[in-house]
Amino acid sequence: MRFIYKIGIRIYFILIILVAPFNVKARRWLKGRRGIWRKIKTSFKPGDSVVWVHCASLGEFEQGRPIIEEIRKTMPDKKILLTFFSPSGYELRKNYEVAHCVTYMPLDTRFNAWRFMNLVKPEMAFFIKYDYWYYFLRTLKKNNIPAYVVSAKFRRDQVFFKWYGTWYRSVLKFFTVLYVQNEESRRLLSVIGIKNVEVTGDTRFDRVYNLSHRTVDYPWLEPFVGGKKVIVAGSTWEKDEQFLINYINHSSPEIRFILAPHEINEKKLIRFIELIEHPTVRFTDNDKSGYRNAKVLIVDTIGHLSSLYRYGKIAYIGGGFGKGIHNILEAATYGLPVVFGPKYQKFMEAFEMIDRKAAFSINNYTELKSIFDRLTGNEQVLSDCSQRAKTYIESNLGATRKIIDDAMRINKKS
Repeated sequence: MRFIYKIGIRIYFILIILVAPFNVKARRWLKGRRGIWRKIKTSFKPGDSVVWVHCASLGEFEQGRPIIEEIRKTMPDKKILLTFFSPSGYELRKNYEVAHCVTYMPLDTRFNAWRFMNLVKPEMAFFIKYDYWYYFLRTLKKNNIPAYVVSAKFRRDQVFFKWYGTWYRSVLKFFTVLYVQNEESRRLLSVIGIKNVEVTGDTRFDRVYNLSHRTVDYPWLEPFVGGKKVIVAGSTWEKDEQFLINYINHSSPEIRFILAPHEINEKKLIRFIELIEHPTVRFTDNDKSGYRNAKVLIVDTIGHLSSLYRYGKIAYIGGGFGKGIHNILEAATYGLPVVFGPKYQKFMEAFEMIDRKAAFSINNYTELKSIFDRLTGNEQVLSDCSQRAKTYIESNLGATRKIIDDAMRINKKS
């Protein structure tokens, strides 16, 4: 299996080279890896105390961000190396000021892993959620460098638990501790002989909670909100938008809508606005005078959604009619009950919030209308759902502190 893995890594690299002329992401992946070694070498000097944090992409970065910021706060003498595998993470966070060096992770080969360890000499390494690179993890283990996976979640259908998963299971044994989200993950790992497991929860709860206390204010939105019930629809896709537009066009005058599509495409936005039968404004409009009489605000730029949830009473989260729902915790931390489509099976928080009656899954427009009407039409129901959402977030805080305290304890022993 190791031979197959080694060949597979090289084939992957060749394929990236071949598709790069036709694929923007592949080109960025290649271009970003030029000069990796020079950047790492000039960022650290002999004797530096380095903590390495690796994230596959942007989502994992947001999950790992509380860990990075807690390291900086708790261990200010440490230098932080942040690596990404995907361009979508690196391109957006390459100037992240908390880390001393942000770069791509070198390709997972035996030589690259050896070279990396000799240049960086990390004191400890954190892998956020997944991205289990064999040679890097093996080299960490050989050099007695503590390695942790953070906020991992395991499912029965993963390769580790298959009859042919022996080699993949061996990769997990390179970790000093696996910090997992739930008891089910610990139980599954125990069955395959992985005992160095701690249930610490999910750092995303700490992230969204902290984010909600550093939110951006948009005072010019007050005339739009104006004491009305606001439904914030975040990261929506076409199927979501079909239902939402239908509801908007037949909704009560007392309801306002903030819509933030997942894809910002001018042609699509124009068509979107044409389909809405009520006064609609755009987030980037220079003239804000139309906000007072508008019913719908279209968020036509990125980076604002997490702060805009604070203006809402209810949230609709997109993606549930495609590959899976987007982040529901960003809305729930403000006490918004959340509504989403049927594809949420990979998200534990969706199950738990549905069970607590703080979230609702819909399969069609009729169900969406029924839930929105009930939440907007009954103050007590809305208030109860809101409180349950807020309580759910607060009851899951603290994963970051548990992980850092435990890792520091282990590091002192090493």
